[in-house]
Amino acid sequence: MSNGTAIIDTSTIVKGVDPKAPVPITVARGDGIGPEIMDATLRILDAAGAPLRYDTIDIGKEVYLQGHTSGIAPESWETIRRNKVFLKAPITTPLGGGYKSLNVTIRKTLNLFANVRPSKSYAPFVASTHPGINLVVVRENEEDLYAGIEHQQTDEVSQVLKLVTRPGSERIIRYAFEYARAYGRRKVTCMTKDNIMKLTDGLFHRVFEEVAEEYPDIESEHQIIDIGAARLAAQPETFDVIVTLNLYGDILSDIASQVSGSVGLAGSANIGDEVAMFEAVHGSAPDIAGKDVANPSGLLLAATQLLVHIGEAEIAERIKNAWLTTLESGIHTADIYREGLSRREVGTQEFTEAVIERLGQRPRQLAPVQYRPGGIEVSPKPRPRRVKELVGVDAFLDWAAADRDPNVLGRGLRAGTPGGWELKMITNRGVKVYPDGLPETFCTDHWRCRFVRTDGGPTDLPAVLELLGALGGAGFDVIKTEHLYTFDGERGYSLGQGE
Repeated sequence: MSNGTAIIDTSTIVKGVDPKAPVPITVARGDGIGPEIMDATLRILDAAGAPLRYDTIDIGKEVYLQGHTSGIAPESWETIRRNKVFLKAPITTPLGGGYKSLNVTIRKTLNLFANVRPSKSYAPFVASTHPGINLVVVRENEEDLYAGIEHQQTDEVSQVLKLVTRPGSERIIRYAFEYARAYGRRKVTCMTKDNIMKLTDGLFHRVFEEVAEEYPDIESEHQIIDIGAARLAAQPETFDVIVTLNLYGDILSDIASQVSGSVGLAGSANIGDEVAMFEAVHGSAPDIAGKDVANPSGLLLAATQLLVHIGEAEIAERIKNAWLTTLESGIHTADIYREGLSRREVGTQEFTEAVIERLGQRPRQLAPVQYRPGGIEVSPKPRPRRVKELVGVDAFLDWAAADRDPNVLGRGLRAGTPGGWELKMITNRGVKVYPDGLPETFCTDHWRCRFVRTDGGPTDLPAVLELLGALGGAGFDVIKTEHLYTFDGERGYSLGQGE
């Protein structure tokens, strides 16, 4: 762990900015508590003399309801792309209606591949059972289940595609090691579930091991995500930098923020090659909107990350140290107020005023911060493409016979399979049910049927189309297919459970 003076964050200085001119940044006030915590944050930025010019855009619930399914109007994209720096308050995504996550849309569209979320304890002034926590979660930000590719394939079964790429994995893993090296951290921990998802999570783990060899000065380790999350909740002091896939990183960063004191104190940076977005970790909390009780700290700390990003480290330090001094003074919003620990419970506005009053002061017990810009640039290393060979096909069927007997389905498929192809197995929810399945296995109406060539003939698209045509002609409802490939002879598909 880093000790003494805290040196925190994050990313690349905006190139070509005149240090004497106000820096244009895009601001979105969001929904719920978003407008009030954004107003509080901007008041502190202005009081601290941050040389910023605000270009405001509308995002969130009202924009969704105007018919923009991603929660952002087309003209707002140009403002974000032109300014390259975006400070975003929380938004509300309406339930139902096919609305897409605005955060995911922005991150993927603008290639904000790295989500950097520091978590630190501010004990004894903010209650925490883990006063030694000081870690950073570096989360892959574009891939995994957050690709949002979902389909309902039968009456009973929906699917989501988990996409993990080698370039995406290498870039975020390399970023985590470069971050650790730049900010004096000693260990990087990778978390996956590759004991189950051997191809997707397995790829991430393999790339981690490859990249780790290039950083012998930094300790590296891998943990399975379930026990890793449990250890993070119970012993967060043992972690320094955690790098992981998108969904796991979302969960882990919330755990880390909560055990450090409050999710309301957590900010995050979304870093890309050209554009960066800064936001609070928490949501829009519409139940407390307009009541002057919301804690603006998460968005304020994200704004200090933004200031470092544009080269205004001294102003970022001034704000963060004033904020730390406010915590030391016992002036706390309701989410972190504790009898006997806090001195006064205040609302959003009074907390904002307290921070402004303390600009120029430094904390006496908490370590004052010293920010520094860190130009972290990473890119995947080129590698030769492997030889890909098609060796079979998985045909997925919607088959809802009354008894759901896989033996009946297997016999029917064998009868309808054209020459040169063999039905190797049928699985249901990943478990092999034919041949030699067990009668206790529960089956839905969604079946994976694996076919391989047996006559040495070509396994190519015409052959696959012939197979699918034969199955359709036999009355089977083929809802999707997945080709089975090898890469340099190595199997590129998972076996069925029990295969």
